Amino acid sequence: MELRVLNYFLAIAREQSIVHAAESLHLSQPTLSTQIKNLEQELGKQLFIRGTKGSRKVTLTEEGMILRKRAEEILELVKKAETEIKMNDDIVVGDIYIGTGETDGVRLIAKAAKLLQNQYPGISYHISSGNASLVSEYLDKGLIDFGIVFGDVDLTKYNALDLPYEDTWGILMRRDSTLAEKDSITPEDLYEAPLILSQQEAQGGILTKWIGREPSQLNITATYNLIFNASLLVDEGLGYAIGLDKIINTTGDSNLCFRPLNPQLTASMSMIWKKYQVFSKPAEKFLEVLRESVVSVV
Repeated sequence: MELRVLNYFLAIAREQSIVHAAESLHLSQPTLSTQIKNLEQELGKQLFIRGTKGSRKVTLTEEGMILRKRAEEILELVKKAETEIKMNDDIVVGDIYIGTGETDGVRLIAKAAKLLQNQYPGISYHISSGNASLVSEYLDKGLIDFGIVFGDVDLTKYNALDLPYEDTWGILMRRDSTLAEKDSITPEDLYEAPLILSQQEAQGGILTKWIGREPSQLNITATYNLIFNASLLVDEGLGYAIGLDKIINTTGDSNLCFRPLNPQLTASMSMIWKKYQVFSKPAEKFLEVLRESVVSVV
């Protein structure tokens, strides 16, 4: 499977037309069609559903959708590798890729990035937001250099730098809700309440353990991946969202408020990367600066 052919495949998937893709690639239509047919024969799977006579539109098969995702990842890795290899030994320029969940603790990363920018203005930062599973997946695939996670780290797979920051778990709710009258929220307060949980916690985790009940015993009305989306559900009265403090602005004229859990539940933050990972120069410099920042704070 050649990278050139993967680019051809993605062009057709993007244009939904072999004719238009051929035009964008400056190839003849027969040449492009032949390349894709050879790819399908190589994989032993049909990748596109051709339109009926008179329709030039093509759509991806299930196998085609899988290949599209993987092809995008492969080509992104190739681009990243080429950029890192071509960099001059005396110049530190390039990209740093970081995956993280939503947390105010990203300020630590931002401060380190700013310090590094003063010395190396040619470095660019790319932040991907997602839950711990997505961050780990991106790390394992080499799509990011570092991941920001909370809680225990699998040290058989990753190296970790403990960061001097703890997030506080609590409940995001409307100011006119019943629980808003309380200063903190106990497990008993949530037994019957309509809850909005992260997709991971809805399967069981640290929060359901804190509540003392299995997910099936709770009134889970919705799940979320990003807390901002959950805050919109809360604002519309769908339920109480369990999440971390300082992510959603609840000051001023906000219709929402945040109440911490009681007993208190906190989460420690770490930056992780794959064991035996070979860093690009920008990533190596960033890790050095962040380590120095952590030492100065501690």
